[in-house]
Amino acid sequence: QSTWGNIRPPQMPFTPQQQESLELLKSLGQDHVFSKWPAEGTDDDKKAKLLDQVTKLNSEYPGGLAAYVDNAKRLLRESCLGINPFDGYSPFVPEGVRLTVQTPEFEAAEKIGMENVAGACFVIVAGGLGERLGYSGIKLGLPSDITTETTFLHLYCLSVLALQDRARKLTGDNKLELPICIMTSGDTNDKTLQLLEENNYYGVRSQLTIVKQEMVPALTNNDAHFALLDDGFTIETKPHGHGDVHTLLHSKGVVKKWVSEGRRWVCFLQDTNGLVFRALPAAIGVSVQNSFAVNSLAVPRRPGEAVGGIMLLKHNDGNEITLNVEYNQLDSLLKSAGKSGDTADETGFSPFPGNINVMVFELNSYANTLERTNGSIPEFVNPKYADAAKTTFKKPTRLECMMQDYPKLLPVTERVGFTQLDRWLSFSAVKNNVDEAAAKFKSTGVAESASSGESDLYALPRRLLANIGCQVEVEAAPVEYAGIPTVSGAHVVLFPSFGTTVTEIQRRFPSPQKVQISARSTLIVEGDVVIDSLQLDGTLIVKAGPQTQVVIRGLKVNNAGWNFKPISKSDPFAEKYQIRGYVLEKKEQEVRAFSTPGEFVCYC
Repeated sequence: QSTWGNIRPPQMPFTPQQQESLELLKSLGQDHVFSKWPAEGTDDDKKAKLLDQVTKLNSEYPGGLAAYVDNAKRLLRESCLGINPFDGYSPFVPEGVRLTVQTPEFEAAEKIGMENVAGACFVIVAGGLGERLGYSGIKLGLPSDITTETTFLHLYCLSVLALQDRARKLTGDNKLELPICIMTSGDTNDKTLQLLEENNYYGVRSQLTIVKQEMVPALTNNDAHFALLDDGFTIETKPHGHGDVHTLLHSKGVVKKWVSEGRRWVCFLQDTNGLVFRALPAAIGVSVQNSFAVNSLAVPRRPGEAVGGIMLLKHNDGNEITLNVEYNQLDSLLKSAGKSGDTADETGFSPFPGNINVMVFELNSYANTLERTNGSIPEFVNPKYADAAKTTFKKPTRLECMMQDYPKLLPVTERVGFTQLDRWLSFSAVKNNVDEAAAKFKSTGVAESASSGESDLYALPRRLLANIGCQVEVEAAPVEYAGIPTVSGAHVVLFPSFGTTVTEIQRRFPSPQKVQISARSTLIVEGDVVIDSLQLDGTLIVKAGPQTQVVIRGLKVNNAGWNFKPISKSDPFAEKYQIRGYVLEKKEQEVRAFSTPGEFVCYC
């Protein structure tokens, strides 16, 4: 039945489906979308294209656009009234495990994690471009470091393949593959596919699944009116948030397939955290030890830091939930519960672990929850109001959902916890352009830029080696690039094939007191290599091919090496260098590459 009443609908040569979409717009109070259309015969193709867009948007959102508008009106009304989503809740420190490297507890968790990694699956949430970084490509295509030019996607694939190699040896199953799923968006899908195809899928094609996140209409006011682009014939759309990953994994049958294959754990990763795979084995181990349905990898959180805190929230009615609370809500929640706010405890950090959006789910629990809920994560809206009455927005908003809100779907019987590890081992965000990073460093001491992320990648192996007695400076004097003070020191790149865990990496240096690496050096190691004794002052590259074992013994290297050369914004260098403020200057290097299967000892 028509919803037009006494209003005459536009009479155009529309298809039945397009006419249905026009009726839908009217029924949802979206008359403004077509009210200024010119007469028939003018821009008919544009009108038809808009209605096709409506058809697509209606098919992509669970429950269609009617459900989207209803949800939007409710959430916008609650936002306008200032309703507190945490009303009635009191925060407590949740159940979890805090681990420190080189302790029996850490080593036990890491060992158990590696014993169970054969059942792991990996999901990379990669719906964003690098625009905020000043990089026009996808963030997965950004080099994690410019010493090796390894992109984040390549690094992640190498890490999974290295874990897979260890799992094959542990299980005796030489055909075992660890699945990878990447969630893309309309912004990143084509570029992600192009990057994969140009690089032969980094060797993971047979185990890779890609699911594409769709967009939702942008909203201009509290009546949930759809925003139009300047052309007047396109509904403005925005990402729905990374919480869509759960809906997609369910609707595309990915989780069901993993369950049928006997998988056990799902690891969710962000797209530019180059350190994360050094921490994942221990996190999987903690999940096994504690039977966690959901385990959030976390770091010590500084009070006031723009990082959410993981809390156990207990309601007045007796219900409770362990959940991430966003940093801009955390202080007020604590104060409303009669506490002193976002302050430090005796450790100097917040008692609430810092959320880094890396999670390990138990697969069967996850599958059952998705089957029951379709993976629809509770939404929120965050309009920026232009007036005190909260009637107009500064810019269009949209409904969003967050991956880390998944525990809201769980029954109370499921265990939700955290694994806290030192930040240097597990987390380094890469998200700010050089100007924003410089300003943030001045105010917080943390830049979260491409240069700081790269610096952290080199610092992790330096710290691991120093911890066991190698002669290497962990942190040399900072060097400023593009206005950002960046920790310097030897550029040490230990590829995942060299070592996947802290324990494995450290065991590859059996005589650490015989290893010397100067602060100006570059060391790149790939493959099955043991470094027994080495004096390095310059650049050394060691590569061991498949079925090749190499021992470095008594090797002394002294050459001009490689170093970073500062650049300015006016210099004609590619974006991947401009967002760092430096390029790599290669002067001299020594390469020891072994491709023939067998065992080799490399001397001076």
